[in-house]
Amino acid sequence: MPSLNPYLSFRDQAREAMTFYQSVFGGDLDISTFGQFDGMVQDPAENDLVMHAQLTSPDGFVLMGSDTPTGMTYEKPAGFSVSVSGDDEDQLQGFWNKLAEGGTVTMPYDTPPWGGRFGMLTDRFGIDWMIALNAAAQA
Repeated sequence: MPSLNPYLSFRDQAREAMTFYQSVFGGDLDISTFGQFDGMVQDPAENDLVMHAQLTSPDGFVLMGSDTPTGMTYEKPAGFSVSVSGDDEDQLQGFWNKLAEGGTVTMPYDTPPWGGRFGMLTDRFGIDWMIALNAAAQA
């Protein structure tokens, strides 16, 4: 069965960002650097940058990311949000609280007209998030 997984791009913050996301969602984080593979970057100073990182959470989330070497064009991610939804109010509130640390809340995590809870933010790494508590789950 195929899966759809967000793959986040960073200039030089992938390790810090993916470690932060591990603190938010838990799970196992695997990181490979450019230096582990011959000829992957032109500038040896970039050997410690992340070529590929994969976070697999206990809830089955798979979030991937990498750094973009200076020899490649990098544009800050735009036009999408990573969305997390579910029925566990405490868990989703915890995700929200952690992701909001050092970030910018664009819509407070509150009760929208359709019920449940919903909020939007941009985290400290410039990634947009939407957190939604399913309406049926809120008592």
